[in-house]
Amino acid sequence: MITTNESPFGTLKKTARIAGLLYLMYILTPILAELFAQLGFGDAAEIISVMKSNEGLFRLGFMMNILSALLFLLTAWALYVLLKPVNQSLALLFLLLNLVGVAVECFSFLQLFSGWLIVSKAEYLMVFPADQLQTMAMHSVNLYKIGHIIAQPFFAAWLFPLGYLVFKSGYLPKFLGIILMVECFAWLMYPIQFFLFPNEVIATIASAAGFIGEFSLTLWLLIMGAKEPK
Repeated sequence: MITTNESPFGTLKKTARIAGLLYLMYILTPILAELFAQLGFGDAAEIISVMKSNEGLFRLGFMMNILSALLFLLTAWALYVLLKPVNQSLALLFLLLNLVGVAVECFSFLQLFSGWLIVSKAEYLMVFPADQLQTMAMHSVNLYKIGHIIAQPFFAAWLFPLGYLVFKSGYLPKFLGIILMVECFAWLMYPIQFFLFPNEVIATIASAAGFIGEFSLTLWLLIMGAKEPK
């Protein structure tokens, strides 16, 4: 259990609320990116259609995706600050797992932007026929979507040490820790379905469970904060 109520952000409650605010911003940013540009849930053809029909919306959605990755990393860091007094090694573990997931996700963004460069018919690509450019763009966007899936095991794995530390902390509710640890295994269903069982629907159920867990933690941190040690 933590032995002091101080952190680089001030009190424990303030640290928790900063983490909650960052988490909420992270959750909302990709939702807005999807509403504006449909860069997440659409298939490759839909994403390419957005690239062709509205360059401004695509650029906005792309920047919001980058912002989302940054906010997720900052959220993990704030949670590290909040929970490292419980067990610094496990707190560092969930921070590193999050970092790897964010790095893989950002690398996949390169493929997405590569697809846009092809669709926008950059001058140095004009030597290729139109149908070949379309195929190249589809390939790049598909690699972007696969990169997003590859990042998910890391985003699943970070939840278990995070949930364990929440459970053991004494200043956050134990039920939130249990939900997060369960969510770790639920979220793993997403890449498992994609690579092993592409015709099943387990990922939809897992995604719903994952959203409940992380959103519950976000609201608790933002509204209730953390209980100060006596």
